[in-house]
Amino acid sequence: MIVDARGVSRVFSMPAGPVTAVREVTLQIRDGDHIAVRGPSGCGKSTLLHMLGCVETQTSGTLLFDGQDVSRLSDARRSLLRLRHIGFVFQRFFLLPMLTARENVELPMSEAGLPRAARQQRVRELLEYVGLAARADHRPSQLSGGEMQRVAIARALANGPRLLLADEPTGELDETTGAQIAALLDRVNQSGTALVIVTHDPALANRASRVLTMRDGQIESEQVA
Repeated sequence: MIVDARGVSRVFSMPAGPVTAVREVTLQIRDGDHIAVRGPSGCGKSTLLHMLGCVETQTSGTLLFDGQDVSRLSDARRSLLRLRHIGFVFQRFFLLPMLTARENVELPMSEAGLPRAARQQRVRELLEYVGLAARADHRPSQLSGGEMQRVAIARALANGPRLLLADEPTGELDETTGAQIAALLDRVNQSGTALVIVTHDPALANRASRVLTMRDGQIESEQVA
């Protein structure tokens, strides 16, 4: 079991009063799972993803990551857990514009203290894996949207995470490029990495083996392929 969330809720304090973004969600994620989360905007999908990724801490309930109660970890230990075990892919890529594709992918490994030679070898392997070996020295401004998302996926895989979380990973891409990114994410999952994708795209959601539908902060239904 990678993640065991039991009745987790997330309440935000707002000037007009508290807002419950996620309400008593129970969810388990195991190695190799492929999960899609669907639902209308504002239903709590991204907040749930952030809790699963140990970015947001639940207001109530229990969330265990690999058996550890995340709420009991210090900020430093949560950061280390994310760095070593969780990869993130976002709709807007969030590559550092002053760095090349190679340097963007290498950055998480540098933060994890991997030796330089090992980092360079891993970068070569990852850029080859996502089909961008020839674009290693290009900066984001020199890449297409699909290429930037491939670099972002390679970066997310840099430290060999057990769990990859993707928030609308095809939302900025055209249909053809989005399908290519979806196929790449399938390949990542088939290699054993658990994958959770938040998406409005029914074609992307239908590739998952479990599809969760959220409404008003709760999981309304689950469909298993």
